[in-house]
Amino acid sequence: MSSTELPGVQAAAAAVAPTVSAVRVADGERLRSVSLPGIGLNVRCRPGDRTGLPPALYVHGLGGSSQNWSALMPLLSDLVDGEALDLPGFGDSPPPDDGNYSVTGHARAVIRLLDAEERGPVHLFGNSLGGAVATRVAAVRPDLVRTLTLISPALPEWRVQRPAVPTGLLAVPGVASLFARLTKDWTAEQRTRGVMALCYGDPARVSEEAFRHAVAEMERRLELPYFWDAMTRSPGASSTRTPWAASTDCGARPSGCSHRPSSCTADGTSSSRTGWHARRPRPSATPGC
Repeated sequence: MSSTELPGVQAAAAAVAPTVSAVRVADGERLRSVSLPGIGLNVRCRPGDRTGLPPALYVHGLGGSSQNWSALMPLLSDLVDGEALDLPGFGDSPPPDDGNYSVTGHARAVIRLLDAEERGPVHLFGNSLGGAVATRVAAVRPDLVRTLTLISPALPEWRVQRPAVPTGLLAVPGVASLFARLTKDWTAEQRTRGVMALCYGDPARVSEEAFRHAVAEMERRLELPYFWDAMTRSPGASSTRTPWAASTDCGARPSGCSHRPSSCTADGTSSSRTGWHARRPRPSATPGC
């Protein structure tokens, strides 16, 4: 098995995305495309302020894109050389040829990218679904992870948070298609406000400019024929192991941590204040992880 593979996963030929509206690029950023077996990835680059800075990779959440990191990356550019990818089927990355939108599939994409470009070990950031993906990457390939920072990670907790219920329901068979029919007349602005109400403690703090950019990205995403497929299959796609199991492989002991910030380093130190206690990550030996 190649070191770029997650166990039990086979590659296919890369997919091609349809032509849609242009993706927004902030000042100081550049976009590039990476073609790998079975997947094509869009990568948003924010070079560090000086040469020699350690690399960082940012992984967005469900329904998001690399654009979600455009405000944070310049704030950390004096510390890291940043890149943010669009997961397969999100942002400007086409869907994977094998249709695998599971956490395992997304983690495989991250691992392949880091291996292909020999960029690791990186400071790995993950938000929401991206937090689960980043946890899986750290569990399977700790050699690629310098530090792991989870921002509101989509990982299990003892008591389910009310805001997480709508997303969880998308995994129930038939609910996604029903929701798509019920909301078919919603505008991109309505959808964006709904997402912000779910993701932000105080949506009023989002600037008008940021809101306009988010609406424009939503309009662009709605043009994609695979929009709903990527959205609905990512949170509930079948996998042989749960995010909780993957988190224990990484050496973390979760104690009620869904969608809360935390950070740990690959050598076992921790700056978590949310119930996460990190130990040194170890590779998972479980087939199908």
